[in-house]
Amino acid sequence: MEKKNIDWANIGFGYMQTDYRFVSQYKNGAWDEGALTTDANIVLNECAGVLQYAQTCFEGLKAYTTEDGHIVTFRPDLNGERMENSARGLEMPAFPKERFVEAVAKVVEANAAYVPPYGSGASLYIRPYMFGFDSVIGVKPASEYQFRIFTTPVGPYFKGGAKPITIRVSDFDRAAPHGTGHIKAGLNYAMSLHAIVDAHKKGFDENVYLDPQTRTKIEETGGANLIFVTKDNKLVTPKSSSILPSITRRSILHVASEYLGMETEEREVFLDEVKDFAECGLCGTAAVISPVGKIVDHGKEICFPSGMEQMGPATQKIYDTLTGIQMGKIKAPEGWIKVIK
Repeated sequence: MEKKNIDWANIGFGYMQTDYRFVSQYKNGAWDEGALTTDANIVLNECAGVLQYAQTCFEGLKAYTTEDGHIVTFRPDLNGERMENSARGLEMPAFPKERFVEAVAKVVEANAAYVPPYGSGASLYIRPYMFGFDSVIGVKPASEYQFRIFTTPVGPYFKGGAKPITIRVSDFDRAAPHGTGHIKAGLNYAMSLHAIVDAHKKGFDENVYLDPQTRTKIEETGGANLIFVTKDNKLVTPKSSSILPSITRRSILHVASEYLGMETEEREVFLDEVKDFAECGLCGTAAVISPVGKIVDHGKEICFPSGMEQMGPATQKIYDTLTGIQMGKIKAPEGWIKVIK
């Protein structure tokens, strides 16, 4: 299929409408077969559950053109599995992960002309989401839902390379100990908006949230998990029941251990030990890894030895290996890559 006439090298990280999206409706206790549609608009009643009580969850993944010309996605089964868990946590009917993967493949194949070419640094971002559809005025779950997937081509998250960012320890709480922090609910991201706007006003790139119970342990940022590298080259990631189980973080742990021979550890990470780490990064679908050069804790600067100019050496190796797997330059573990066409 001939690619769209798009300046792939200069597209940003924003929404560009593509030709097709997938829609499935849940009604009378079952999901319908679903179908592709060219209509990008959604018509809702003013009393729809999603508008009244924020009953919605979503996922994010990407499709790439590999070195040998195939269009692929990265571990979509895990996104489907996580969305099932998110739906259950919000009392929504789970869209089966097998159907989720099939729907992702359909949408990507239908929009193949929008998948950026290999070497452009760009990719096709895929956004599956689900929401309460019918009218709900009492505080209760909706009885009808829509599951949808749209796509949009996006440029590299960092143009000109990833420069280390500065994040601050936030006074706000991201999630309650027994709340919704472990699911990808839209309401979690709404909760973070005031904090991120405030951080930007004060010159910081992101917030790092502490556990709300003791405010002594690192959890995650507004939209990404954290990784740390110790001075003896061990990869450490925070463990908590109230942070989102990141697919990128899970993949990074495997890459670090099985491809790079690093010792890895998932455990509670205390704020007062962060000064002893050599490297830090945020990990997620959009950027894969964003290096962190400095954490500011109420005026006290915690500067990592990796500095503010470039990724630390261990983080760079992890990034290069994982993106190499995604782009087909490095052999992937069994089941990680789904070939669309």
